[in-house]
Amino acid sequence: MTIALKEGYEPLTEATAVQLIKDLGYFDAHSSLRCKEIGDGNLNLVFHILDENDKGIIIKQALPYAKVVGESWPLTLHRATIEGNYLKNAIPLVQELVPQVQHTDEAKALTIMEDLSHLDIVRTGFISGKDYPILSQHIGEYLAKTLFFTSDFGCNQQVKKGLQQAFSNPELCKITEDLVFTDPFHVSETNDFEPELIGTVETLWEDDSLKLEVAKLKYKFLTCGEALLHGDLHTGSIFANETTTKVIDPEFAFFGPVGFDIGQFFANLLFQAITRSDEKKDIILFHLHQVWDTFIQTFTELWQTASVEPFTKTEGYLEHVLEGFFHDSIGFAGCELIRRTIGLAHVADLDGIEDSSRRLACKEVAIKLGRELILQRSSISRTNEIVHLLEKVKRGA
Repeated sequence: MTIALKEGYEPLTEATAVQLIKDLGYFDAHSSLRCKEIGDGNLNLVFHILDENDKGIIIKQALPYAKVVGESWPLTLHRATIEGNYLKNAIPLVQELVPQVQHTDEAKALTIMEDLSHLDIVRTGFISGKDYPILSQHIGEYLAKTLFFTSDFGCNQQVKKGLQQAFSNPELCKITEDLVFTDPFHVSETNDFEPELIGTVETLWEDDSLKLEVAKLKYKFLTCGEALLHGDLHTGSIFANETTTKVIDPEFAFFGPVGFDIGQFFANLLFQAITRSDEKKDIILFHLHQVWDTFIQTFTELWQTASVEPFTKTEGYLEHVLEGFFHDSIGFAGCELIRRTIGLAHVADLDGIEDSSRRLACKEVAIKLGRELILQRSSISRTNEIVHLLEKVKRGA
């Protein structure tokens, strides 16, 4: 399989990125610019360009294949258009929480946006022990506003149907379908884990009760277009410092179940809760509680003041909707914990642990906690119960 490239597409180099940015007039033609390719993900090139006064700009360009595999795994370049359009759609809703888009080019599959290099990637900061005190408040607001205003509660149904067409993203959804919901629960060549985990992994593969619940979650992911999702909301897709938060990389955006975005963020907080010592995990657990509390508060306010759906006036409907979101979030978080531990794409929170025995112990906890979250999602009603389950799994590991 090959991807048909549009005329004018060619992967940028540091030199051609500098020439492009000059041609577009972002810097004076005589400026002395320096450029570095800083992309550390699997799907894109990212160029950081600075002038002599350290004024910066970012160029992100999609590659027609996954770097983790190579040209044998072709990928659509349309995801760059999806990303640019998602950010443009999000800016009126959460202007302070996403990067400002300066320019997009569909043929070249690139987006030019504001320089966020003064901020930390949250995953890297967490691993080094940093804290971002209002991160979870910001993410709770981001989730509530982006999801509410693209749902049938906050968006005219006809407008929403048009958006669903614009954000059809089958190729990248297929990656999620396989790598999150299918491959980790079966023998698959994409899976990647230490030989010492084989016993735990084989137990997972033989667990028909677990597979049934994962099948239900996968079906919801495939069929439930509740709102426009970011689609890949992990701590590596967020920049932050003590006062600022910016969500990046929405190229997986599509209309899906609200709980998927929330569950991804839950899971990536839980990786830190798993790996931190007891005396250092309180701030992570605070973020777990705070993001859900803020989401509920903000979503409820929007429900009461900005709804376009007459049934939102019906007593008990809001509680029913929020309960469904939460249960879905727990299940999707469980899938994310498992897939990031034994699937194709891992997280540095776990893989970066140098002591092998501790690393393996943390991975055992991640797998077992993921299983319990999936199986028990319908009986968990508060974030405190997630913490209790984590503690129980740790004691039994």
